[in-house]
Amino acid sequence: MKMEELTKGDGYKVPAAHHPFMRLGLEKLEEFHDEVVDLEATLADVVKLGGADAEKKSTRLIKQLRAFEPSITMIGQIKSGKTSLVNAMVGRPNLLPADVNPWTSVVTSLHLNAPMANDAPTASFQFFSQGEWDHLIENGGRIGELSSRAGADEELEKVRAQISEMRDKTKARLGRKFELLLGQKHSYAELTDDLVQRYVCMGDDFEDLDEEDQQGRFADITKSADLYLSAKSIPMPLCIRDTPGVNDTFMMREQITINALRESRICVVVLSAHQALSSMDMGLIRLIANVKSREVIIFVNRIDELSNPAEQVPEIRDSILQTLKDNNGPENPELIFGSAYWANIALGETLDDIVAESAEAMFNWAEASLSAETAGMEINELVWHLSGVPQLYRALSDRISEGPGTEILAASRKRALNLVGGVRASSAMVSMRLDGDSVDVMPHDQLIAHLDKLEADNQKFLSDRMDIVFQQFSSRIDQSHKRFLDRALESLLQHLESKGEQEVWQYSPDGLRMLLRTSYQVMRRNVSSTCDQVFAAASADLADTYRTAFGVSVDNFSITPPAAPEIPAPVQLGQTIALDLQTSWWKGWWSRRKGYRAFASGFYDLIEAETAPIVDELKVRQAAEIRNLAETELRDFLAEQRGFLTDISEKSNLNKEDLKEIFGITAQQEREEIFDYIFEELSDSTAAHAKGDA
Repeated sequence: MKMEELTKGDGYKVPAAHHPFMRLGLEKLEEFHDEVVDLEATLADVVKLGGADAEKKSTRLIKQLRAFEPSITMIGQIKSGKTSLVNAMVGRPNLLPADVNPWTSVVTSLHLNAPMANDAPTASFQFFSQGEWDHLIENGGRIGELSSRAGADEELEKVRAQISEMRDKTKARLGRKFELLLGQKHSYAELTDDLVQRYVCMGDDFEDLDEEDQQGRFADITKSADLYLSAKSIPMPLCIRDTPGVNDTFMMREQITINALRESRICVVVLSAHQALSSMDMGLIRLIANVKSREVIIFVNRIDELSNPAEQVPEIRDSILQTLKDNNGPENPELIFGSAYWANIALGETLDDIVAESAEAMFNWAEASLSAETAGMEINELVWHLSGVPQLYRALSDRISEGPGTEILAASRKRALNLVGGVRASSAMVSMRLDGDSVDVMPHDQLIAHLDKLEADNQKFLSDRMDIVFQQFSSRIDQSHKRFLDRALESLLQHLESKGEQEVWQYSPDGLRMLLRTSYQVMRRNVSSTCDQVFAAASADLADTYRTAFGVSVDNFSITPPAAPEIPAPVQLGQTIALDLQTSWWKGWWSRRKGYRAFASGFYDLIEAETAPIVDELKVRQAAEIRNLAETELRDFLAEQRGFLTDISEKSNLNKEDLKEIFGITAQQEREEIFDYIFEELSDSTAAHAKGDA
């Protein structure tokens, strides 16, 4: 089989569960879907007025609306039951393997209801590249780099021994194919549970299995999995990303989870009711502290294993909130308690298989949590309600509809308003010509030259303003970085002077994170303000162009500027650095230093090297990404308007008979009434959402 070849999966396609009760909690998404359908109908009306060019633009807008796929990243403790929860959410209890090899670092993206071509694969698995594998093997990942910088030879040898063991097992399993597989992708036309197990789950007994059926055969080198599923209970496309647990030996999973969080606006943190959240989960807390509180949901799983959930849940809630407060976590996050085990039981045909202790916990929790709204529920629906999944979906629905959903609708309505405006201007010009009026228009070549200059001027305006924003941001970041290092060094010296070299010094890097986060928030506001100013100026220039190029006066005509792009959260700030490791590792570093000078110079060099990549990530990669978002938004807006203007220009050169054939579908009075109706409908919806956001 060729690596990129589309192949058939093995065995039967496992159907998803489609119980009516799985729609519980998804009401807001239903409402959002209805708004999308209404907007699509409005765009279809525009097609009737604008001909082939308007149809092309409307079809593109509708396609973008239908492809909207908000994503949710699931992160959490190992053994929190996160994967079982994901399986329950999509109605397939056995889809993703819940017990995986400790090495496995696969991000599995479940694309629900995604629009797909008939010949598109339903499962794709991407392997680590040769460079990524070499970084792990040769340097020991981030822990290996840190150990090497600190001269922690003993720790480095432990890391190398563990990596060597993993490498040997992987090569033994894959043989000569191992090197060839790195960097490749396997795609399949049919998704099966066995297929997922082969790439995501680790098995043990390989010798007795057929080569192509070995469970977990590729799990060590699989980086990501994309699975495409139908979910009838969910009214729109949705992506749920299951990430590996964040705590692992080489910090591979941490970086992979950070990358997954970058691609999502909503984060679900899954905790175990037994583990709850402690200061030992600082890796988790650091990650979610850099995401907006409103976009973090905490799901406390496995309450089915509590002896008395009615009494224990309030205690666990208080403990989690206090731990977050003590460790600068997000303020007032939404906490939901439940059981993936109960959810998956509810999806089955019978409840007879439920563990006795779990049933007792369910009765206990039911007495404390059920209300009048559940009185008429069937037994499976009742268990589903007690599982907490409907409450989780309700929280997710709220955040999707209020966040990225509102944004995509607002952006689409603005583009639709501009489309209507362009079609209306074109209609007015055509109407005047059909009535025999003389229309004085700018020559086509002159219009193109004018638009070229308008585009260049506005792009330069944006670039110059962005240069100022990011220069200020870079300066603030550098100052914050140096201030932190100077303060930490001063604290170290004071410790040595007052307590000597025998007592290990501890210093939290959270102060640096807070300084960098504040600088990032200022930059985010400045970018949004700059975009609003530049986009408004471009819109005014374009409105003037309509008037000067065609001399047509149109009622209610204006160009609506696009919204500033959403700025991604600085999740890289959650990355573990040396000062976070207040463990035997740090004590080992401390014990190898002798003399104040050795402590001071060694510490400064180590922490500067450790934090420099985070600073560079913000200043360089993330700044470049944000600049690109803004420039792309402006470029697409100007390109769209160029299409409207050149279309009108071309129609001004057509003879009357051609104009009638292209544009004369209804009486002009009827056309004007339809224009007014569409304009008012789009304007009212846009204004209502803007008022709601305020």
